[in-house]
Amino acid sequence: MRRLIQAVLGVTLLILLTSLTALAQSAEPIKIGVYEPMTGAMAAGGQMTWEGIALAHEMQPTVLGRPIKLILVDNKSDKVESANAVARLVEQEKVVAIIGSYGSSNSIAGGDVAEKAGIPMVTDSATNPLVTQGKKFVFRACFIDPFQGEVMAKYAFHNLKLTKVAILKDVAQDYSVGLANYFKKTFTKLTGDPKSVVAEVAYQTGDQDFTAQLTQVISSKAEALFVPGYFGDAALIAKQLRQLGSKIPILGGDALDAPELMSIGGKAVEGVTISSFYSAEAPANEVARKFVAAYKSKYGKTPNANAALGFDTYNMVVDAIRRAGSTDPKAIRDALATTKGFIGVTGSITIDENGDATKDAVILRVENGVFRYVTTIHP
Repeated sequence: MRRLIQAVLGVTLLILLTSLTALAQSAEPIKIGVYEPMTGAMAAGGQMTWEGIALAHEMQPTVLGRPIKLILVDNKSDKVESANAVARLVEQEKVVAIIGSYGSSNSIAGGDVAEKAGIPMVTDSATNPLVTQGKKFVFRACFIDPFQGEVMAKYAFHNLKLTKVAILKDVAQDYSVGLANYFKKTFTKLTGDPKSVVAEVAYQTGDQDFTAQLTQVISSKAEALFVPGYFGDAALIAKQLRQLGSKIPILGGDALDAPELMSIGGKAVEGVTISSFYSAEAPANEVARKFVAAYKSKYGKTPNANAALGFDTYNMVVDAIRRAGSTDPKAIRDALATTKGFIGVTGSITIDENGDATKDAVILRVENGVFRYVTTIHP
């Protein structure tokens, strides 16, 4: 009898311990890593993206019945720091998926580490094709530069009736070099003139004086200047171009979509026209309308494209975890690869065979110190 009681107690204890272990595991947070530039030249873009991610987490804090824990690491707007940040998220924090980063160079560096580790990564706004090229674990929630370059070249040629443009690019940034090339390829094809890009000049991140480059642009008789760089540089370029007496239009890409363009550039950036991912003036769906209301309530301001993409990227990752029914990185990766018709703030998102998002672009123009919606361009 004694042995029977001991056996029953042993089985009961085993069942109890198993139940407690299962309960503990079910309560254990699911870790999602985020590496964005919180400091450095790209800090404004990273901070706006983080605001969108944080809001999405607040609105959807659990998945598979478990809490989600976000772990943010500052990549300091630097390629080496980006690689280190992803390595830390993978090796020390043991995250199951990663979000980031603003800045294509940062995403390329971080993506290489995530790919080797077999941890799925979704970049929010990095548009250079190299971010996902040749990778199975890296995806993006935004369109890519070949599409964006084509959009702006067509807008310049068809809408603005331009036949001669100049390009001023940042040769230290993969994003800027790539977007410049795609714009030039499409524009020269549209004009039928390989010399329709009348000046193509360069600078490097950190430069403050663009007088020499802009003097060359002015002397080329260009009808407009395409600046495929980041907002801080573009604001200074606009100010110095106007100080030199030129009134030619300035065009750019998504990396100019930041309030800092106007706060730094002032009246000099009036009329600047760019391609971007989203406009609060033209919500794509009910999800976008609810996002704008929630963002304004939380932060007291209107969201820009980076906040919207941060929001979408977080929700894409959570959606993949839910569809995978697992926190296994390979299962999450497979779910991300089959994302189709995901309804986000920035529109419907379908991931293609390269890990890239097929989606619309919007044209925005600075009017009275704010970006105003112009039109939507479909792929």
